[in-house]
Amino acid sequence: MYNVAIIGASGYTGAQLVQLVMQHPVLALKGTYVSENSADAGKSIAQLHGNLAHVNAVLTPISDEALLELSQSVDFVFLATPHEASHDWMPILSSGRAKILDLSGAFRLKDTDVFAQFYGFAHTQEESLNKAVYGLAEWYASDIASANIIAVPGCYPTASLSALKPLANKHLLDDSVRPVINAVSGVSGAGRKASLTTSFFEVSLQAYGVLGHRHTPEIEAYLGAPVIFTPHLGNFKRGILATVTVKVKAGVTSAQLEQAYCEAYADKPIVRLRDSFPKIDDVAHTPFVDLHWKLDETSGYAVVTAAIDNVMKGAASQAIQCLNIMTAQPVETGLVL
Repeated sequence: MYNVAIIGASGYTGAQLVQLVMQHPVLALKGTYVSENSADAGKSIAQLHGNLAHVNAVLTPISDEALLELSQSVDFVFLATPHEASHDWMPILSSGRAKILDLSGAFRLKDTDVFAQFYGFAHTQEESLNKAVYGLAEWYASDIASANIIAVPGCYPTASLSALKPLANKHLLDDSVRPVINAVSGVSGAGRKASLTTSFFEVSLQAYGVLGHRHTPEIEAYLGAPVIFTPHLGNFKRGILATVTVKVKAGVTSAQLEQAYCEAYADKPIVRLRDSFPKIDDVAHTPFVDLHWKLDETSGYAVVTAAIDNVMKGAASQAIQCLNIMTAQPVETGLVL
């Protein structure tokens, strides 16, 4: 058994991690933590999340002493925390034997100037940043397997990169035309904290972060090409539907696209290649990425759709996938019955 702790366990992603750890055959939950000034400190997780009413876990306020103790006493720590907290706590947490899976954006971007531009503060944890490995499980498994710090990808980048990387890796994309990504997320992507902008009564389908969302440089960094990314907020709870329009090189055929996706994901049980365009209900509350595509060979334009659950594959279940890789287990362990 591997002992794990979750910091930031009161939020949607943290609570999802609790559930996944509890159902995992080789993981033991040894602590659930929140920030020292959290209003949830001292409460049981059952009070906050009714689906975890059977779980006997108290939300303990974190401290520097607790961080240091966790670094020595558990095998893995999940950070479902704000970017600033992950950034500041990483040196202490990674100083011992614990391996860290960070679900914030603090260690995804290697370019610190770009990071400061999009996250609003300077990145000063150079040593931790150099050690961090991007946790897109289907594409970086060999790096993940030997890493001590995993930067779990953002939800939008997970959907977008899952759709685009098979084409980019086979050099099928026309480099002169940027892929255009239009993605819609449920309100859980904004977190559990109350806000008028994400109040279910106030939410209508709306674009936001246009030509400046912080996930744009993350997608570009791991695709290796510029994109136009437009996120939207939808009036539903969970899920992301990303519809990606690309221009392929002259002469590329539908058969080549089929081959690219089949080769990329042939041995990847979390990715499902569909025979029709997926919908969010197909993936909600699951760890799967559902993909489908169509090419107009006359114009050379293709449309690819990726559907994921933003709290699962976009966060918690992808972190579990990474842990499975790090412990040499089948990637779907504890995720797919």
